[in-house]
Amino acid sequence: MAFFYYLSCSKLALLVLLCFTTSLLHCSAHSDHHGHHPHFASYNYRDALTKSILFFEGQRSGKLPPNQRITWRRNSALSDGSALHVDLVGGYYDAGDNVKFGFPMAFTTTMLSWSVIEFGGLMKGELQNARQAIRWATNYLLKATAYPDTIFVQVFEFADKYRGSYSDGLKNIVCPFYCSYSGYQDELLWGAAWLHRATKNSFYLNYIQRNGQNLGADQSDNTFCWDNKHVGARILLSKAFLVQKLQSLHDYKSHADNYICSVVPGTPMSQAQYTPGGLLFTMSDSNMQYVTSTSFLLVTYAKYLTSAHLAVNCGGVLVTPKMLRNLAKKQVDYLLGDNPLKMSYMVGYGTRYPQRIHHRGSSLPSMVVHPTKIQCSSGFSMYNSQNPNPNILVGAVVGGPDQHDNFPDQRSDYEQSEPATYINAPLVGSLAYLAHSFGQL
Repeated sequence: MAFFYYLSCSKLALLVLLCFTTSLLHCSAHSDHHGHHPHFASYNYRDALTKSILFFEGQRSGKLPPNQRITWRRNSALSDGSALHVDLVGGYYDAGDNVKFGFPMAFTTTMLSWSVIEFGGLMKGELQNARQAIRWATNYLLKATAYPDTIFVQVFEFADKYRGSYSDGLKNIVCPFYCSYSGYQDELLWGAAWLHRATKNSFYLNYIQRNGQNLGADQSDNTFCWDNKHVGARILLSKAFLVQKLQSLHDYKSHADNYICSVVPGTPMSQAQYTPGGLLFTMSDSNMQYVTSTSFLLVTYAKYLTSAHLAVNCGGVLVTPKMLRNLAKKQVDYLLGDNPLKMSYMVGYGTRYPQRIHHRGSSLPSMVVHPTKIQCSSGFSMYNSQNPNPNILVGAVVGGPDQHDNFPDQRSDYEQSEPATYINAPLVGSLAYLAHSFGQL
């Protein structure tokens, strides 16, 4: 019954499934013509973009295609769902263990899609790979909605009628891995924002106007992740006002501005903490997910502001789109090697990167070289080994350093050494923007 629970995990998160699938297939991502090409780039953002997308092939579950590029990953979990007589083969393993969780997978897929919607026109040869990464997830999520009595009908309606966090009924299954600590309100606002973006249906606009405040539109939180999507919804809805001139959503410009003022250092409203080396630090467990999601929102909001010829007033301090892009670049540069340890936190990028990531597929011998079953005892001996992982998970971004810029590179340290799909997904958009801005695409 385990995979029934993984299916049910995605009830609220799948609010966005139909809309981001529709948006991606029919969108026309345009280049940002407001930027320019500086003469010098510290890092090869194009190479990082390629690898950040390639990483998703290493997270694939199910039967792999002939053009699979990470070849140590083989077919896996081919009987998922068979106990319930349903096909749940496919999708992504969320992080370092061979487990599929619908809730973070839906967020991952949305962020990959948003990256393509905003910056796909800049990706050139990588656009097709990004689309394939999205399709691998949506194919699975569509299967997950087809099972009777789970999410077979339109879930937009389902989640609004049966309000509550998905983990309330599945606490023993999904916690502590992916408990929904933020509640269900952010998912409803996030889902409505995407449905409005995808369909232009006035029903969703009216829903947002009627329910936005009750769903936390003006909350002062300043984190954006697979659990808490309030900030992302505010930025997305601000586009409707800034770019599409939808006056009824003018409050979301103020809501988005408040978030921006909370993360930009040096403003009177700044609440964010940074390490001595300059990395945004939110929490010790997988902190890099907040770095990549924040960086994406910064370059995306800068794009919207530029289109509207506006800036952000943070208590008398004027924050321009250029300042937002510079802050995003600083965060991405830190991730790629501009940090006190002079190491990249993306596996396979640069000359120094994490060698012992917390990842089962990467740390155990591939079936290519070890076709027989590995017993648990043998697996733990490899887990505790100080040897580098035998399989390089190219493009994987790990949890990152602590608040003092330290990184032990220990396989057992999942908080700092484990990669995850939701770390990479928003980074794809930021890297596409930076690679284009520095003339690398």
